[in-house]
Amino acid sequence: RPSATECIMERPAAVPVSRSPAVPDYNTSTSTLAFDQHFTTTAKGILLQAEIVCGMLVWILVGGTDYYHQPTLCWVMFVSILFWILTVFLFIIYLTGAHNRIPRVPWTMLSLCTNCSAAALYLVAAVTDAFSVNLDVRGRHNYNCWAASAFFAFLTTLCYAGSSYLSYRAWKTPEEQ
Repeated sequence: RPSATECIMERPAAVPVSRSPAVPDYNTSTSTLAFDQHFTTTAKGILLQAEIVCGMLVWILVGGTDYYHQPTLCWVMFVSILFWILTVFLFIIYLTGAHNRIPRVPWTMLSLCTNCSAAALYLVAAVTDAFSVNLDVRGRHNYNCWAASAFFAFLTTLCYAGSSYLSYRAWKTPEEQ
């Protein structure tokens, strides 16, 4: 009688061959995200770019001073950095066309809420920034930076108000674009 090892050795080595690869075959030659050059020339794209540049100027001008001694300027920094980051993300999403590839997200409602809250909070930040200018002596570094940041905060508020209007119009129309 053959042993167990001999039985295993005598078995045929034929194993059914499967033709399916272990790793799925993905087409890696095409990109799923595209750069929409036309977006940067639309009103929405121009306003987003203005919000990014002006918002960045606000937090750079305030951040280059001793703002941490003034709680009102800490609020300005919070609002400007928060909405700058959100705006950069939205700009990248719209620029790459990712909003068309994720239809489950209500992009017009998201833009409307983001822009309206940014306009309201930036208005409060701009007013507090303007009142904080008088906390320093005229002609000094902090005074000049805070005055310039107040100007750009009001300009950024106007940009977000314009974006809010465009988002509202897009939300009221039945079509996404």
